[in-house]
Amino acid sequence: MKELLLGLRLLLGSGRGNRVRFLLMTVGSAIGVCCLAVVLAIPGILSAQDARKAAREPDCSNGRGGCPSSARKTPGLALTRLDPYGSEPLTRIFVAQTGGPIAPPPGLPQLPGPGQVFVSPRLHEMMGRDPGLAQLVPGKEVGLISAQGLAQPDELYAYVGARPDQLKGGGHLSEFGGKWARFPTVEPSTLDILRFTLAGVVLLPLAVFLSVCARLSAASRMRRLAALRLLGLSRKGTQRVNAAETVAAALLGAVLGLGAYWVVNQLVARTGLPGFKWYPADGALSGTALLVCLVGCPALAWFVGRVGAKKAAADPLAVRRSAVEKPPRLWGLLPLVPGLGIVIGYCVAGATGNVPTDTSFSAILMPLAVVLVGTGLVLSLPILSRALARTVARATSSLSLGLAMRRNEVEPGGALRVATGLVLLVYAASLTQGVLIELDQVSKNTSPVQPYSMALDDVPRHKERALTEVPGVRSHMIEAPSWTDADSEDQTSISAVIATCGQLRGMASGVENCVEGRPARLLVSGHVYDEASEPGSSFPFRLRDAEGKRRVVKVRVPLQTIKYHDDTAAQMVGNGAVLIPPSYFPAGFRPEERATLRLLSSSAPQTVRSVLEGIAGVDPTIEVETDGVDAAALQQITVIKTLLGVGMVLGLIIGVAAYLVAATDRAVERRPQVTALSLLGARPRTLRAVQVAQVVLPLVVGLVLAVVTGKMAESSYLVTGGGAVFWDGAGLPLLVASALGVVVVAALGALPLVGRRIDPELIRRD
Repeated sequence: MKELLLGLRLLLGSGRGNRVRFLLMTVGSAIGVCCLAVVLAIPGILSAQDARKAAREPDCSNGRGGCPSSARKTPGLALTRLDPYGSEPLTRIFVAQTGGPIAPPPGLPQLPGPGQVFVSPRLHEMMGRDPGLAQLVPGKEVGLISAQGLAQPDELYAYVGARPDQLKGGGHLSEFGGKWARFPTVEPSTLDILRFTLAGVVLLPLAVFLSVCARLSAASRMRRLAALRLLGLSRKGTQRVNAAETVAAALLGAVLGLGAYWVVNQLVARTGLPGFKWYPADGALSGTALLVCLVGCPALAWFVGRVGAKKAAADPLAVRRSAVEKPPRLWGLLPLVPGLGIVIGYCVAGATGNVPTDTSFSAILMPLAVVLVGTGLVLSLPILSRALARTVARATSSLSLGLAMRRNEVEPGGALRVATGLVLLVYAASLTQGVLIELDQVSKNTSPVQPYSMALDDVPRHKERALTEVPGVRSHMIEAPSWTDADSEDQTSISAVIATCGQLRGMASGVENCVEGRPARLLVSGHVYDEASEPGSSFPFRLRDAEGKRRVVKVRVPLQTIKYHDDTAAQMVGNGAVLIPPSYFPAGFRPEERATLRLLSSSAPQTVRSVLEGIAGVDPTIEVETDGVDAAALQQITVIKTLLGVGMVLGLIIGVAAYLVAATDRAVERRPQVTALSLLGARPRTLRAVQVAQVVLPLVVGLVLAVVTGKMAESSYLVTGGGAVFWDGAGLPLLVASALGVVVVAALGALPLVGRRIDPELIRRD
């Protein structure tokens, strides 16, 4: 306790310079804790949103989960429809009461009756601007969904009251609420990607930054601690004195950082981020997060303080006499070597086509490799800086460069302590780019056309005609497989496309040799041919009319062929499918089993929105699959990209803050050496060149290493991600430009390190 009190007394009574250092440590710790709190709050925000989603889930809808409406008598029916509205999902819950009362979901005073709707506030605003939305949510608006029933303020959500006969495809409904959300804000697998990336982008640079803040004015502090050691203070006591200063700054900074996070959360939650909003209460930190900030950061400062004072406690005379530091040992390369080994192994596997299939093993090995490489970057930079400094100092004849390199040779970690945050920022930027590339490979429509698929069983004949006449629909066709006997060993089947040549040409840009009224096989170049579609083979198709009458028509695979190619990413029809003219079947009869009605329109967002509204105008309960567009997945991608953007901003703040704090501290620490050189006749221009060279040359080495290892880590991550892209050269110019920008910033920041005043007193002052 005496040593701790002594540390606090030295903190308050050792001059203005020490108080400035304490202020820098406190501010740096506050910035670091605020950034850490942001990262720790993200899982809590997502968890709170998913909890509200789970609380409003119907216990069964869409007939899924083995509980269709006919399974048992229940108080009601429910049907969930999730449709894309631009790049956002629009969720509609159709409900119908058939018996006793049902408790309403959170956010509603009561369930809507037939012809009534409850909508979210943002959907209410959009319905005022887009009248076509009324077809998706038909009925009279009787109220708004409160915050308890919404995952986030901007959600597009609606409860639509309906009659029981309108929800024949729905599931039973007895209550709302489930153990988990059917459509979580971020899927668990994607959330793992987010955690992995934020750990590399934010947490690794943050640990370095907090360590830098805890070791400000290291040289002068070591001399003061060495004096205390020579006066009789024990080794452990000396370490505790130093730790008391760092812990006091870290604890005060942690409190200020948590206060800053509260302000940031209140402001940003109300304004929102692109594609991602939350309620301020969701951003409240959990007890574990508060414990990490209030205890973990001071604990890190305590550890760094004790390690930093180890040399002064062990050899105080060498510290007081400014003995030459021992060169950094090669053990600093230890994390880098295995990390690069793993990364290179994955890169070689991707280049040779031997992509790893054990994703569970890669999910552990890949993050480990990224952390090892990032840690190795930090620990190996002093070793590489000293080797570079010795080589350049021996070869150069420039006074400025020689002075700079000799200083870096003696103190290899000094200049790099200033630039480590910037090096890690470039490394993390490359890794984040790889994550964004993988996310961009998620299924989404990039073709000029947009197909729509509906189960033909859900579309009566009169509605089928109305759907094909929806404004914006170019063409349509029916796709159906041939009938197979479930009890037979032979399950061979072919796919049939029921359309005229005119309809087929409307669906595809490339149709050759099509003769109206004649069946033919469709040949799609570049796709695997269906072996069952052999000319002369016969397959039965079961048909049914509107009155329930059934027929079986056998279709023989013809010799004639049609070259087919449409504009979708994955062709809508299979290679070897048989084109059957509608006139081939008896009038009024359609395929009975697993048939699909396909519509086609332009992929322009306004057209897609108009077509979906038109389909809802025919029947709002029809389940429409927008092939190539997954609304829930696209929203998740938007959220992930936004959070990654937040991580990059935090990484930038941490990197710049680390640079500013360390540069300011270095300016104070270097004043005696700069003064001595000035008194020896060195001109200010020479001194500025020395300072710039001391920072820029080792920084360039670090950035080159960061770019190379970052691109390798990015490629290895893409190899393990299971996507189609392994190597990305498009982002390299941006990465190199960012690295050059970092060098320019560091060079400009090194210029003020040389003061204008010469104070000889600094030479003999401790």
